[in-house]
Amino acid sequence: MQQQWFKDWFNTPYYHLLYFKRDENEAAAFIDKLITYLKPAKSACMLDVACGKGRHSIQLAGKGFDVTGIDLSNDSIAEALNNESDNLHFFTHDMRLPFWINYFDYAFNFFTSFGYFVTRREHDNAIRTIAQSLKKEGHFVMDYLNVHFAEDHLIHKSEKQIDDVNFVITKWFDESFFYKKIVVEDEALNEPLEYTEKVAKFSLGDFTEMFAYQGLQIQEVFGDYNFSSYDIKKSPRLIMIAKKFK
Repeated sequence: MQQQWFKDWFNTPYYHLLYFKRDENEAAAFIDKLITYLKPAKSACMLDVACGKGRHSIQLAGKGFDVTGIDLSNDSIAEALNNESDNLHFFTHDMRLPFWINYFDYAFNFFTSFGYFVTRREHDNAIRTIAQSLKKEGHFVMDYLNVHFAEDHLIHKSEKQIDDVNFVITKWFDESFFYKKIVVEDEALNEPLEYTEKVAKFSLGDFTEMFAYQGLQIQEVFGDYNFSSYDIKKSPRLIMIAKKFK
């Protein structure tokens, strides 16, 4: 398995086809609910980390905020740039490397766009980048899978047919990671493509420690996109709202 599987996979049209045909309304409703909860000032500057093609950045900018989206995928950012405006900006950038310092009021990392790296140090570097990008008392919102729920509800084998493309998905996990093998079957291809995702099994305790090391303190934890209380066994998501305290 190649170490940086995400660099190739995130640049394919099949990645976006598989994941972003999901209910756009659910994503939009979550963003709306989040902004209602956070009550940012109209002048707030926001960073969307791992923004993909920028759908959430676009929604946030549409509310009048100054939004910057960063992503590792050149193809995603190339498409996102079609939507750039006076208050919406996009850059190809690796979240493990420093970005603008003490600049943003809010930083967001949506829909498990984290946990992809090989070492804990790389993940720490990504949290450091986000923490450093925030002004003092700025807020970071991370939306991650709930490891315990994901283990208990894992569907080992499934298939999805989307726009004449068939995805054969196999999932498993070990002590440290979740794995997902995706076989792409498309008549336009000479042979099926195969990708294997790998996502770290970080718990609330892990994030609390990683955040604190970078000067971030978790203020609230929610368990789903309706902002229900977090339950370690029953909640499908781990949504953390942290504040920069130094």
